[in-house]
Amino acid sequence: ANGYVEAVALGSDGMVSEGSGQNLFVVRDGEIATPPINGSNLQGLTRASALQLAAEAGVPVRIEPIPREALYVADELFFTGTATEVMPIASLDRIAIGNGRRGPITERIQQRYQDIIHGRSEDVYGWMSLRGGGV
Repeated sequence: ANGYVEAVALGSDGMVSEGSGQNLFVVRDGEIATPPINGSNLQGLTRASALQLAAEAGVPVRIEPIPREALYVADELFFTGTATEVMPIASLDRIAIGNGRRGPITERIQQRYQDIIHGRSEDVYGWMSLRGGGV
């Protein structure tokens, strides 16, 4: 009805948990924050990949509870998930995030992720390796 594409869920503690099927990342002042895995959110493989890529890029990451209000003052927001991969969030509740476009940290992580999974860059993390006997 309001044209929203995705939702942001809160945990039982009232803090940000995740999207409807994605993990959420907040970028502010050159650092990334993401909620801890606490039973109300998904321990995603793509989340783990984004954390590896942030470390590779030298971007500090904090895993900590995030109040909903922090989303509105973020420089960048992005989701990660199996279907969404690394997806920038342009607005929340009709409020532009940053300049309303993909920010430089999201772009770097998104591009590096895409380069690895599409074979344009070496898979130094073993993400594309067959595990456990396969089918």
